[in-house]
Amino acid sequence: MTSRLATLLSLLLLTALFSCERRADDTPMVTATTQEVSDLAVEPRIPDWHKDAVIYEVNTRIYTPEGTFAAFQEHLPRLADMGVDILWFMPIHPVSEKNRKGELGSPYAVADYRDVNPDFGTKEDFKAMVEAIHAAGMHVIIDWVPNHTGWDNDWITSHPDFYTQKDGEITDPINPETGESWGWTDVADLDYDNPEMRDSMIAAMAYWVTDMNVDGFRVDVAHGVPVDFWEQATDSLYAIEPLFMLSEGAVPAIVNDGAFVMDYGWEMHHTLNEIAKARGAKREVETDLSNIARQEEDAKDEVTALAIDETLARQREDYQRGYKMQFTSNHDENAWAGTEFQRMGDGAQAFAVLTATFDGMPLIYSGQESAVDRQYEFFKKDQIEWGDFKYADFYTKLFDLKERNQALWNGEYGGELVKIPTGNDENIYAFTREKNGDRVVVIINLSGEAQTGTLAGDGYTGTMTELFSEDSAEVVPGMDISLEPWAYRVYTNK
Repeated sequence: MTSRLATLLSLLLLTALFSCERRADDTPMVTATTQEVSDLAVEPRIPDWHKDAVIYEVNTRIYTPEGTFAAFQEHLPRLADMGVDILWFMPIHPVSEKNRKGELGSPYAVADYRDVNPDFGTKEDFKAMVEAIHAAGMHVIIDWVPNHTGWDNDWITSHPDFYTQKDGEITDPINPETGESWGWTDVADLDYDNPEMRDSMIAAMAYWVTDMNVDGFRVDVAHGVPVDFWEQATDSLYAIEPLFMLSEGAVPAIVNDGAFVMDYGWEMHHTLNEIAKARGAKREVETDLSNIARQEEDAKDEVTALAIDETLARQREDYQRGYKMQFTSNHDENAWAGTEFQRMGDGAQAFAVLTATFDGMPLIYSGQESAVDRQYEFFKKDQIEWGDFKYADFYTKLFDLKERNQALWNGEYGGELVKIPTGNDENIYAFTREKNGDRVVVIINLSGEAQTGTLAGDGYTGTMTELFSEDSAEVVPGMDISLEPWAYRVYTNK
C-alpha cells in the first residue's frame, strides 16, 4: 500500500461525517471531516483584510461575451461598490485538449500550471487585471488544482513518475475505498509519494505569488491530497508573504493545523437546501440528476429550521480555528444541482440573508447579483444575462453592514452566534451576534407560511435599526414578531 493511499484510508477511517459533492465533470466525490491535527501544524500568515471580507466567485468563461480578463475588468467598479473584497477566479490555466469533456473542456483539467488560458488573454492581461483589482481595493485568489492535471500537461511526458500508475500506466483519479475510477477521465492523478512532484507543485504555486501578485488560493479537491502536503506547501507559501487560503473540502484537519483559514460550509449548505425542500420552496431541477448522489435529495418533510442548530453544533465540535464559507450557490451547485431559485424557490433571499449574517464568510457566485435563474453550461461557452442587477442593492446593504458592524466579521474577529428562542423555532430562525459593543439581531421565517413568535433569551436589549426598512425598533425579550412567508429582519445598533 502506498503512503498516499494509507493516508487517505486513515483519513476516511477517522471520518466524523461524509458528504457527497460533485466534481466539475458531474461525478460524485467524498469529502471527509476529522479532528486529527498533525505534529507538523503551521502558523499561518494571514493578511489583515480577510477579517471582514466578502468573497465573489468569477467564472471568466461566461462572465462577458468576450470571456476575457480585459472584459471582466470593466465590472470592477460595480463589484467594489457592492462591497466585494476577494475575487476568486475559477481556474485561469490552459485547458487540456486530450480527453476533454464537451466543447471547451473542464477548467479543472489543467494543461500548464504556469500559463493562462489563451481564451482569457495573456499573462500580461492577467497581471494588468490584478493590478486594477488591487487599485480598486480588492484582492485576488486563483483556483488551484493539485490533485490531478489534464492529459496534455507537460508533466505527463517529462515526469511520468509524478503520476499514479496502475499496471504501468498513468491513471485517472481512483476512489481509495473501491479501487475504481471516480469517472474523472479527463484528468490524470498525481502521486504525492513523489517528493520531486511535491516540490514542483509548491514552486508552481509560489510563482503566482511572487511573479503574478495573487493574494492566495482556492484549492480544488484539497481533501484528496495528503494533509502533510498542505503543511509543507503552506509553510513555504506563508514564508513568502501573508496569503488567504481556502479549501474546497470540509476537512477540519487542514484548517485546525493552520494550513487553511477557511473551507466550505458544505454541510450547512445541504441543511439549508433540505429545509427549503421540506418547506415547499424547492422547484423541479431541469438537469438530469439520476447519476448524482445528493444529500438534500433524501431530505424528509420534518426537516425544520432546528436542523441549523444541529449542523452548527457539529461544526463547532470539529473545528478549533478558522471559519466556513457560507453560500446559496457556486459553480458546482449551479451546474449540477440547480440555481438557488430552483433549490430554494421563494426562500432564496431569506437564505441569502442567513448566509450573509451567519458565522463565516459569505460567497456570491457570478450572476447572483442579477438574480439569474439559469444553469450555466460547464463545458462550453455560455453567457450571463446581466439585466438590471436586480439584487445588487440587496447584497450591497448586507455587505456594507458586515464591514461596519464587527459582530458580523469573520471567525474570531466577529461575534459568536447566539440562538434566540422564539417559541416557534421550527419555522423562525433568530440569533444575535455581538462584538466590541456592535450587535445584530437576525430573524428569518424559514417557511412558506406566515409565522408568529415571541423573542426570548437575554443580552440583546436596545434600540436598533432594521437594515432593509430602516425603521427603528426597541428589540427586547418578549417582543412579538409576525413574519410573512420567507420574510426576514436584520436589526443593527450600528
